[in-house]
Amino acid sequence: MNLKYKKTLRACYLGYITQAITVNLSTLFFVIFRNDFGITYSEIANIILFTFVVQIVVDGIMVKLIYKIGYRAAAISAHIFAASGLLMLGILPFVISNYIGILISVFFYSVGGGIIEVVISPIVDSLPNDGKGSGMCMLHSFYSWGQVMVMLFTTIGLKLIGSSHWFVLPILWAILPIFNIIYFSKALLPKIDSDEGKAQKKTLFSSPVVYLAVLLMICAGAAEMSMSQWASLFAEQGLGVSKVTGDLLGPCLFALNMGIGRTIYGIFGEKLNISVGIISCSILTLACYLFTIFASLPIFSLLGCALCGFGVSLMWPGVLSMTSEALGNRAVPSLFAALALAGDVGCSTGPWISGIVSDKYAAVHPAAGNGANLRAGMFASSAFPLIMIIASFFMAHIIRKRKSKT
Repeated sequence: MNLKYKKTLRACYLGYITQAITVNLSTLFFVIFRNDFGITYSEIANIILFTFVVQIVVDGIMVKLIYKIGYRAAAISAHIFAASGLLMLGILPFVISNYIGILISVFFYSVGGGIIEVVISPIVDSLPNDGKGSGMCMLHSFYSWGQVMVMLFTTIGLKLIGSSHWFVLPILWAILPIFNIIYFSKALLPKIDSDEGKAQKKTLFSSPVVYLAVLLMICAGAAEMSMSQWASLFAEQGLGVSKVTGDLLGPCLFALNMGIGRTIYGIFGEKLNISVGIISCSILTLACYLFTIFASLPIFSLLGCALCGFGVSLMWPGVLSMTSEALGNRAVPSLFAALALAGDVGCSTGPWISGIVSDKYAAVHPAAGNGANLRAGMFASSAFPLIMIIASFFMAHIIRKRKSKT
C-alpha cells in the first residue's frame, strides 16, 4: 500500500467501526427502553425493521447520487448523519415522545450507516493495492471488531454508570464519527470519473455476473444475520444465563469469530484464492448450521453458532472482491451500492423467513416446544449457505474463464 494512502485506509477502518456502532448500539438498550419508557416488543421490532429499511433506501439512492457528490462528500456526510443520530439518541427521547425520539435518532444514524456501507468498500477497492480480496476482508474485519467493542464497552459502561444514565453512552460513541469527519476531510481519496463510470455501469449491469453477485450477496447477508439472531438464544439455553447476558454473549462470540476470520484472510489473503475461500467458508457455514440444529446438547449449539461467525466471515467482503475480479476489476461505485442493497435485503429477509417457518412449524406441531420450532426456522435458513456454495462454483468458473483469455 502506498504510504500516502495510509490515512485513507485508517479513515475507512474507522468508518466501518462507526457502521458497527449504528447497527448494534441501540439493541443493547432495548431492555432499558422497555423498563424506562414502556416501549413494547412490537415497537422494538419496528425499530429493528426501520434500521434496515432506511439503509436499503439509502443504498438505492446512492447508486446514482455517488457520481454527483463524489467520495469525500459522501464519506463526510455519512459521519455527520451518524454522529447526529447518536447525539440525538442521548437527548431526543427525553425532549419529545420517547418512541418518536428514538425513531428520529435511528433514522439519522441509519442514513449514515447506509452511506458508509456504500462508499467505503469502493474507496478501498480503488486504492493501489495488489491484494484486493485480502484488503477488502481486512476492511470488513473492522466492522466485526467494532461490533465486539460496542458490546463490551457499552456493557462495561452500563455497569459503571448505571442503566439510568444509559444516554451518556451514545453521546460518547458519537466522538468517533466526529473525529472521522476530520480524518476524511484530510485523507487522499480517489476521484470518480462520472462519464466513465456511467458508461461502465451500462455495460456491467447487463452482465450476468452482476445478477449472480446479487444472489450471492442476498445469501451472504441472510446466512450471517439468520445465525446471528439465534446466537443469544443458544447462549441462554446452553449456559443457563439471563436474557441480557445471552444477548451479549451469543452475538459477541459470533462477532469475535467473524472478526478473527476476516483478519486472518486480511493478513494472508494475498496467498489464497478468493473463490476457494468463499466456497470453503460456505461449506463450513452450512456444516455449522446443521451442527447447531441437530446438536443434542444446547452448549454444542452455542459452539456451532460461534464457529459460524468464522464461516460467514469471508462471505460479504469476499463476494465484493470476487465480483470485481470476475468483471476484470472494472467494478464501479454504483455496483458496490447495488450489492450493498442486496446484502441488506438478505439481512432483513433471512431472519424473517426463519421466524415465519418457526411459526408455521409451531402451528403444525403445537407440542414440539420452542427449541424444536426455532431449529425448524434455522433449518430453512440453512438453504442460504447451500445456495452460496452452488453459486460460488459458477462465479469461480467465470473467473477462471476470464483469466484463461488474458
